[in-house]
Amino acid sequence: MQIETRTLKVDDYDELVETMRRAYPQMSEYVWSKKSIAKLNKIFEAGQICITVDGKIAAVALSIIVNYDEFGDDHTYSDITGNYSFNTHTSTGNVLYGIEIFVDPEYRELRLGRRLYDSRKELCELLNLKSIILGGRIPHYHKYSHELSPREYIRRVRDKEIYDPVLSFQLSNNFLPIKVLKKYLPEDEDSRENAVLLQWNNIYYSKKPNTMQDSIIRLGLVQWQMRQFKDIHAFYEQVEFFVNVMGDYKSDFVLFPELFNTPLLAPFNNLSERDSMIELAKITEEIKLKISELAISYNVNIISGSMPIFENNDLYNVSYLLHRDGRIDEYRKIHITPNERKYYGMKGGNEIKVFDTDCGKIGLVICYDVEFPELPRILADQGMKILFVPYLTDTQNAYMRVRHCAAARAIENECYVAIAGCVGNLPGVNNMDIQFGQAAVFTPSDFAFPSNAVKGEATPNTEMTLIVDVDVNLLKDLHYNGSVQILKDRRTDLYETYLK
Repeated sequence: MQIETRTLKVDDYDELVETMRRAYPQMSEYVWSKKSIAKLNKIFEAGQICITVDGKIAAVALSIIVNYDEFGDDHTYSDITGNYSFNTHTSTGNVLYGIEIFVDPEYRELRLGRRLYDSRKELCELLNLKSIILGGRIPHYHKYSHELSPREYIRRVRDKEIYDPVLSFQLSNNFLPIKVLKKYLPEDEDSRENAVLLQWNNIYYSKKPNTMQDSIIRLGLVQWQMRQFKDIHAFYEQVEFFVNVMGDYKSDFVLFPELFNTPLLAPFNNLSERDSMIELAKITEEIKLKISELAISYNVNIISGSMPIFENNDLYNVSYLLHRDGRIDEYRKIHITPNERKYYGMKGGNEIKVFDTDCGKIGLVICYDVEFPELPRILADQGMKILFVPYLTDTQNAYMRVRHCAAARAIENECYVAIAGCVGNLPGVNNMDIQFGQAAVFTPSDFAFPSNAVKGEATPNTEMTLIVDVDVNLLKDLHYNGSVQILKDRRTDLYETYLK
């Protein structure tokens, strides 16, 4: 007999289904879909563990990582899995959450369940996660539900007066019962829809700073004055000045405006608008790497406004998320304005996604994008809590479009929205002569937030910084207890917004 512990693969799906049906004969219609297994494998391959006996799937454990403070000790299985979408998973979370474990009855004498739990514990320690948490079934409770409350049943199982195949096993693996979760899994009739919230603590855990465990996130917004620079080094000095200030104030994010590097277009005024933008795009890579160095040096995540890039004879408007740990993500503006097409021949990007940061999931769109409500709604469904919007507007009415739409996105998506733009005049640069801007952070509109749903705003048309603290735990409370609960109350039986 050969026993192997390894990561689960999508190709194992047919065997997984057979094993699960043997393990849960009374719930055989509730098997995992292949689509779900494929997504779990894609977003967190290491968390999907199986044990084979002579090459045959005999036991499986599925897990995700969550920012547990977003859910707390009162949640359902649907809550913790994002209604089985697993958009609650984040690589920067603090808890390994067990969403499934089962063993083929034929092999239960081999103590394979203990091997799975040991593998989870090793993974928890390896990833420096605070604990493993799960909602454990109590499948023998139905035999006692007429005489015992769930609490009393748990006590008797713990005292070994009653044997429960799941709870007794979990207690023997040093999981501590925290509380009873009611209506945790509606289809679990044997447990009478109850589950036991169980926790195993990682004694080697070292708290990581600036995570969602600290629910206060500090946002630094730069209201950037357009000015002439004698060379690119003068531009870098101005960027570093703001990053240095934000770093001193312990900001978690710095947001620069859209196309804030366009003063560097001045030497190319003899060219057409498109050709001059192509010349500017040639130094985008250098600027990106320089600002990434600043993000690391000053320990702050930087959203580098946006800059042009030129690929395969096409111009794109791109924003970079430069993580303080050195990672680099990018977002390409999807909705291109008529003027961007007319003067620069810009093309729109085609990727919509949230970004995992050390402060949780964020969204990033550029200026005109925020005027299309479907885009932030998709990001919200993927777990976004803060939406960043670098913009560049020339007139006040253009700015007001961005402002009002950004404020609406905060309300309808139960998130914070931060906007930052350029201000002042830029003579001597074609098509970049005037700007109007006012940086701001918008909130949902409910009792826990400012009465005007504006957390902070800068003085219009003046170079300055805006530093604002936002509390992501307030978003969680709003979602479950708000005067209105927009995301939960959508009529998805009539309509939905989805990503193609």
